[in-house]
Amino acid sequence: MDTHEKKAPTRRSFLKIGATASGVAAGSLAAPAVLAQSPIVMKMQTSWPASDIWMDFARQYVERVEAMSAGRLKIDLLPAGSVVGAFQVLDACHDGVIDAAHSVCAYWYGKHKGASLFGTGPVFGGSATTMLSWFYAGGGAEFYRELQQDILKLDVVGFLGFPMFAQPFGWFKKEVNTVADVNGFKYRTVGLAADLMQAMGMSVAQLPGGEIVPAMERGVIDAFEFNNPSSDIRFGAQDVAKHYYLSSYHQASESFEFLFNKDFYEDLPPDLQAIARYAVEAASTANTASAMDNYSADLLKLRDEHQVNLHRTSKEILDAEIKAWDDLIVELEKDEFMKRVLDSQRAWVDRVTFFELMASPDYALAYNHYFPGKINL
Repeated sequence: MDTHEKKAPTRRSFLKIGATASGVAAGSLAAPAVLAQSPIVMKMQTSWPASDIWMDFARQYVERVEAMSAGRLKIDLLPAGSVVGAFQVLDACHDGVIDAAHSVCAYWYGKHKGASLFGTGPVFGGSATTMLSWFYAGGGAEFYRELQQDILKLDVVGFLGFPMFAQPFGWFKKEVNTVADVNGFKYRTVGLAADLMQAMGMSVAQLPGGEIVPAMERGVIDAFEFNNPSSDIRFGAQDVAKHYYLSSYHQASESFEFLFNKDFYEDLPPDLQAIARYAVEAASTANTASAMDNYSADLLKLRDEHQVNLHRTSKEILDAEIKAWDDLIVELEKDEFMKRVLDSQRAWVDRVTFFELMASPDYALAYNHYFPGKINL
């Protein structure tokens, strides 16, 4: 487990001091109007390559922040590698090297496995929407703050947004229908999903998105997952594998993580703090609409234009994933913090998913009625 010493003040620490000094000086000496109107610039790096659709999703956040702040808060949005690597954005936020990051919690799983519980943890039956609701209404946000600030001593503030659709089992060069079929594969995933796949007989490499296809071409890995059809088609996944398996329990409850350097965030005027925070919720809705549009269109493009074979993951593999989670949970709960988080998540899913399942009609029944023969569920 990595911890950090409290860092010395950076240039960002002077935002509030400067604002106070300007207020004091205003009574006796008027500051130039241009200074009063200068926007605050937030340097935000993502964990995504410049070409990935998630950069488009990050821009939706930028657009909302800048519009709601009337240009008082500007965001300099940078792709992965511009300042630090894709997996280093948390440390960079803590150190004040960047002001903010757009990433996922699983990317700092190496500091504490509890990070993965905020996106790529066990699936008790709830969706990503269920778990994002737990974060905001079921106590998850306080657990998240406790892990970052109390346990890891990180100088960061963060929020989650955009409940992701359940992620594909991934890309394979041949059909895989049984657990024996994947045994021994070199497979790319991240977070606790790495532990899960290792328990199912695979060896795992945790790689940023931009490194996946080159690793596949060099034979470093022979199967992989990233997240969604749009990212995958932009990576060129269809050029290195032709069997795409959708549906899986390895990462079925993830959301984006919006990270901020704590000093930078707290030094913002209260209204800009509120905009930076609640624009996460606004972007979450926009991201969901964009994902539905693009993911669905790109899935058909993969099938029709690139001759990719689309499959639903077999029940045998899904059952094996659940059993592997069972064994992992026993190990995870040896950590007192993770035991409390998992207890909270189970209680939330037990109650909320009971309602969700009781209230939901059989959508597949209706889909098959109006679009017969499209899919076997």
